[in-house]
Amino acid sequence: MRRFFCTTLVALLVCDLGQAARSADDGAKATIEKGIKSLGGEAKLSKGKAIAWKTKGKLNFGGNESSFTSKSTMVGLDRFRGEFEGEFGGNMVKGVTVLDHDKGWRKFGDMSMDLDEGGLANEKRTIYLQVVAITLLPLKGKDFQVEAAGEEKVGDAEAVGVKVTPPDGKEFKLYFDKTTGLPLKLVAKVVGFMGDEFTQETTYDDYKDFAGIKKATKIVSKRDGEQFLEAEISDFELLEKVDDEWFVEP
Repeated sequence: MRRFFCTTLVALLVCDLGQAARSADDGAKATIEKGIKSLGGEAKLSKGKAIAWKTKGKLNFGGNESSFTSKSTMVGLDRFRGEFEGEFGGNMVKGVTVLDHDKGWRKFGDMSMDLDEGGLANEKRTIYLQVVAITLLPLKGKDFQVEAAGEEKVGDAEAVGVKVTPPDGKEFKLYFDKTTGLPLKLVAKVVGFMGDEFTQETTYDDYKDFAGIKKATKIVSKRDGEQFLEAEISDFELLEKVDDEWFVEP
């Protein structure tokens, strides 16, 4: 009788835990669906095959602030071209980073290099972290596992959190405005230019409408609590096609 009782109790506990996990998953999925709707809806967000935008802002390295401009184009989660120009230490620096599936390159001035395995992985992570905050659509795919992550304040807004486990297994959290459903903050581990790992907290503000799609136009990132980036987004658009030439070695 005692064995039967214990077995039944364990079964009930397992059942309760399973129901709680499913409830958390369902809550996270509902939050994501609300977010997608708030950004313009799945039909509009999935219409374009590529995303393109321009950025201007400031980067902070070791307390030294530098202005920059950039333009970026992404196709899916594994094709990217980013062009960068900024003044560092009184010198103008131009750079290009290209990712084409499992190949990639980085160019500064006249010097070009292939991305190694670690560099490719970091670029792919950078891409999906950006795309997730822009469209949320990858979070509906089987490669991304989601669960509820509680609530907290982001600025003056009440926010609902979702913990995401992406294909590379490096978890991150995305917080949504409890009222509007818009993404407000993303917290993730990232690798810096020198290979150091940081906890990066990125906030999204000043959403504007671009052809029926809402996009945050003010982005602020901190690394381990220190100011790293302030950026303003412009010329955001979804593209139906991007020429393959755009992703050749620079």
